[in-house]
Amino acid sequence: MRIAIDAMGGDFAPAEIVRGALDGLQYLGDGDELVLLGREDAIKEHLPSDSSVTNRISIHHCPEVIEMDDSPVEALRQKKNSSIVVMNKLAKERQVDAVISAGNTGACAAAGQLILGPLGSVQRPGIAVVLPSFHGPLTVCDVGANIAPKPLHLVQYAQMATIYSEVILGVKNPKVALLSIGGEEVKGNPLTKQAHEMLKQTEGINFVGNIEGRDLFAGGCEVAVCDGFVGNVVLKLTEGLSDGLFKTIQHEIEVEAPDLASRFDPIVKKIWARHDYSEYGGAPLLGLNGVSMICHGSSDRRAIKNAVRVCADYIRLKLNDIIQSRLSEGVAHA
Repeated sequence: MRIAIDAMGGDFAPAEIVRGALDGLQYLGDGDELVLLGREDAIKEHLPSDSSVTNRISIHHCPEVIEMDDSPVEALRQKKNSSIVVMNKLAKERQVDAVISAGNTGACAAAGQLILGPLGSVQRPGIAVVLPSFHGPLTVCDVGANIAPKPLHLVQYAQMATIYSEVILGVKNPKVALLSIGGEEVKGNPLTKQAHEMLKQTEGINFVGNIEGRDLFAGGCEVAVCDGFVGNVVLKLTEGLSDGLFKTIQHEIEVEAPDLASRFDPIVKKIWARHDYSEYGGAPLLGLNGVSMICHGSSDRRAIKNAVRVCADYIRLKLNDIIQSRLSEGVAHA
């Protein structure tokens, strides 16, 4: 197994990316290897001298970097020697088994779709993000790869996210809901209404109907399906609200009961850790003819470490073979 990591992608690259990669070695077998892509001199600065570690890591020099504010498609065309482009080409040539990047999300999604392409039975790949909740992991698909999907695309997102939730997250028979403006079947735009009717008739998924945004974290479903525009708004809103809520709680404790602040601090940190997106590493581009994990731009070493873990599971459990098989049969669960 060889997993490629974009060492230049993310707010804390390359230091945190390299450290996370080193931590992720624990999830690989003795014959497995990590390939770090980026500027060789910058990567080497953060590698240890321990040969037992560095023997399991190789560097693929890429002189160009796709920046966060670059136009995704234009960047792919103009920066062909960037780590994002090169690692996807390596995956297409089957020189690596998976790619991981915390860089430009649009470029990662575009590179996956344009270079690797979709699986045979998949019409459009979708980004599936796992959000922690009190009731367990919630998988939302799509969160940005396809902002103008067709109803069939949403059906396939439901099927693929169901498989991911079952196989990777260990959720038994996950409940699937369609994100809409109301729980009633008649609510929604033409896309959600048509998708709702198709989802009702799709065998093998545990479809429970529509769900409103306020009920996403109430345990009504383990898989939520939506178009990429809505999904991305939900993702960013959730991140901002979660961060703001924890900061507000911590501030109020320090102001109202400063003598108790030190006692509450471990509790707040424990709750934060339990609801930290880093636990799930990143968001897989489901339905791709390969394995691509897109990490948050602010990913630290823990997120990268877990991204390696999830990619290793993805490969070992042959998730793409399961997706291909079940979608070609027209069902999502055997």
